[in-house]
Amino acid sequence: DEEEDYMSDLFLKQDVRPGLPMVRRVKEAIQKEEKQKEANEKNRQKSIKEEEKERRDLVLKSALGNENKGFALLQKMGYKSGQALGKSGEGIVEPIPLNIKTGLSGLGHEELKKRKAEEKLENYRQKLHMKKQANEQAADQFRIRFKTKQEERKMEGDLRKSQRACQQLDMQKDIDVPKETWFWIEPEEEDKKDEEDKEDECTSSDLSVSEKLHILTAYLREEHFYCIWCGTTYEDSEDLSSNCPGDSAADHD
Repeated sequence: DEEEDYMSDLFLKQDVRPGLPMVRRVKEAIQKEEKQKEANEKNRQKSIKEEEKERRDLVLKSALGNENKGFALLQKMGYKSGQALGKSGEGIVEPIPLNIKTGLSGLGHEELKKRKAEEKLENYRQKLHMKKQANEQAADQFRIRFKTKQEERKMEGDLRKSQRACQQLDMQKDIDVPKETWFWIEPEEEDKKDEEDKEDECTSSDLSVSEKLHILTAYLREEHFYCIWCGTTYEDSEDLSSNCPGDSAADHD
């Protein structure tokens, strides 16, 4: 071997940057490994199943020839290649495809598996539908409760308004004691235990807010010719009945 000329163009053109020899060796190792894999794949002995599949695919791709007895009989009866079966040519053109079963499961297993998957999907859809219905019912119940609560609050406000009007009108007529204790707004006293023992309070507690409002409204109209929704005191019952729409807030809307 001749000694290398370190001043020659061949030596000067070489890339001598640090790290490049390592990169070169890595690339060479990868290429060598890929070539070895390709060689192993080529030299690998195919399994019986793979050979059977290749032979089967090759046979299925090729058309039947005259050496096939069934095809020869069809030709004798006038059949031509590419023609549909049947006297009028309404039959199939392509042969029925061959489905090879490769798994170890028994016959009907795939259908059972498919049916279970469909049942599972249907159950999931039913659960979603039931959940949606439950959410809608809960929303409807919430709206009903909210509306009922609003109506109760409005009715309580109308009752307090009627109690104040009743107390004022009764006092104008020098009535010192209300007809019913709850006709007037109860004064706030420090000790209310004595009032809770009174029989009239026990009786009034049995009435609902709507019942109290109806009774008090009738009293104001009959006794004082007054309508809390109109906010007007009429001259007499005839004036009240002719000019007042009714005895409830709905009648005045």
